[in-house]
Amino acid sequence: MRFIPLIVARPEVQMAIDEAIMHARIEGKAPNTVRLYAFSPSSVTIGRFQSVVHDVNLDEARKLDIPVVRRITGGGSVFHDEFGEVTYSVVIGEDFHLALKNVESSYRYLAGPLVDALKELSLDADFSGLNDVTVNGKKISGSAQTRKKGVILQHGTFMYSTRVEVLGRVLRVSKLKLQDKGVSSIWERVTTLEREGVKLNRWEAYELLRQSFFNAFPLEEGELTDYELDLAEKLVEERYGNPKWNEMR
Repeated sequence: MRFIPLIVARPEVQMAIDEAIMHARIEGKAPNTVRLYAFSPSSVTIGRFQSVVHDVNLDEARKLDIPVVRRITGGGSVFHDEFGEVTYSVVIGEDFHLALKNVESSYRYLAGPLVDALKELSLDADFSGLNDVTVNGKKISGSAQTRKKGVILQHGTFMYSTRVEVLGRVLRVSKLKLQDKGVSSIWERVTTLEREGVKLNRWEAYELLRQSFFNAFPLEEGELTDYELDLAEKLVEERYGNPKWNEMR
């Protein structure tokens, strides 16, 4: 398996790279791949089938110069804080491990290194629901997934110091959803490493996750191919950098 070192870039570039890797893997032009990346500037990504107007406070996002980009994966809206979050991404064939055949077990298998990393910090980490990782009962990571032609793309957050107050301003979280989780505010629902008493900078969080993924998978450091880079550039133009794609639904 290939590991792509940290890339810091705009959201349309990050989403295009993830999809480009998936296409390359489907076509046999790239191996199973893990990568870690960060968004700059801080950004919002929304699920493939989500409504921008219902899920994002666009006025607040514009005030804060936070771009909004639609993913090809499912799930809801996500705030990616350039000052407090690292994103992981795995592109892998369903035949790599038996756990990948089932949706729920695949989420836990591919996000397992996040739980392992949190436990390395002596935190009470576990899985919750289909696609969340929690610390002391509060969400610290969420993942989203899509599948195509026997290949899975799963990516998700790792909030080491996300500004929860900004998250609360730019995302519209329904009261009903909070009630379903047994809480009354986003502050009760979400946490970060910093809020749990562990202060890390980006590079420390990155190295923690990198080591955990290397412990879990047979990884070798590599780089994106010219094919993937060219395809990513095309996807930025046609999809992720296109308002029609991002503002649909």
